[in-house]
Amino acid sequence: MKVLKFGGTSVGSAQRMRDVARLINDGSRKIVVLSAMSGTTNSLVEISNYLYEKKPDDAGEIIHRLAEKYAGVIRELYATEEYREKANALIRSYLDYIRSLVKDPFTPFEERVILAQGELMSTGMMNLYMQETGVRSVILPALDYMRTDKNSEPDPVYIKEKLNGLLGKNPDAALYITQGFICRNAYGEIDNLQRGGSDYTASLAGAAIQAEEIQIWTDIDGMHNNDPRVVENTSPVRHLNFDEAAELAYFGAKILHPTCILPAKLNNIPVRLLNTMQPEAPGTTISNEMEKGRIKAVAAKDNIVSIKIKSGRMLLATGFLRKVFEIFETHHTPIDMVTTSEVGVSVTIDNPKHIDGIVNDLKQYGTVTVDREMVIVCVVGDLEWDNIGFEAKIISALKDIPVRMISYGGSNYNVSLLVKSSDKKRALQALSKHLFN
Repeated sequence: MKVLKFGGTSVGSAQRMRDVARLINDGSRKIVVLSAMSGTTNSLVEISNYLYEKKPDDAGEIIHRLAEKYAGVIRELYATEEYREKANALIRSYLDYIRSLVKDPFTPFEERVILAQGELMSTGMMNLYMQETGVRSVILPALDYMRTDKNSEPDPVYIKEKLNGLLGKNPDAALYITQGFICRNAYGEIDNLQRGGSDYTASLAGAAIQAEEIQIWTDIDGMHNNDPRVVENTSPVRHLNFDEAAELAYFGAKILHPTCILPAKLNNIPVRLLNTMQPEAPGTTISNEMEKGRIKAVAAKDNIVSIKIKSGRMLLATGFLRKVFEIFETHHTPIDMVTTSEVGVSVTIDNPKHIDGIVNDLKQYGTVTVDREMVIVCVVGDLEWDNIGFEAKIISALKDIPVRMISYGGSNYNVSLLVKSSDKKRALQALSKHLFN
């Protein structure tokens, strides 16, 4: 059995839903994971923000707009009045539930409940549409099997037991439709998976049933070898190793979240990235197989801040790096890149929220220099140290661009370079020209 996930744009209109229905109705049994219709989650966040601000009338206006939006989609999607009435009643029940939460006090618990309604609505509508067209589909409620533990990490044993139990109760179904993103936490409360959202749901579900394949359907033809918004004539990468894909995702390739494919990697389940608008395109396949001797792609991570700590006391001093890293840990700020010398250490962060406190704490160990508006450019592929010339080719491509930091050797799949934001476009274009053209 395969697991197919469709994002918000893939179910963002009546026509898109019909397109997805054609894709999933091919006669084979599968689990279909759906996100909320595009724009819905943003509206639900807006509702929550108004309720935090004690503005129930403004929240009510957003709910009214959502009701009108869904009513329009329902009119277009369903062919019979019977199913239009069923869908309208379904959506009305979810929106009425949101209205019931317009109360004081409004807490993060109510916010998480509100955010869950988007996926519940999209899956309910799709299930009704499949039934109207004669397909035996059933809902697998994510809130009945997807759970996190006390550390907010997915509980794979619980997920496997409950999901397989639900499948066993519906052996005759042709399609199993479930919600992405949402779950319950260790206390039984409605919560969500946060990072990776629906992609993470698909990967966890695929691992739980030992799926033949996990498919992530979006509006892009797989991962490209560079950012098509910046570089012309990019092309999809047809195959990536899981580690290569994770590096690209972490360093800017927004099509996939870096952690969401870990369950698939650990269970040796291939993941395919496919395009709902071009279903015939091969997309990108991610697996544990490795293509040797190839540079695959370039990605860029924006809004980076670099911090350099220079100290004569560092020379031969044990524990210096530990003390530096502890400061970032204290301020709950992860580090992206690290380079060191005899008298200093440079690091990068992508969240400057606690930068003032970090800098003040670092000053006890030396002189601190902060560079803002930086970009990490990441080159990904088979970058084992014995692949002679690869790193030289990368550096040569950037011979006319100032590079603040270089990180090589921490991973067998990645060379990272720190440049100014103003040099990002030139850097990506130069790397494409030298590495792929």
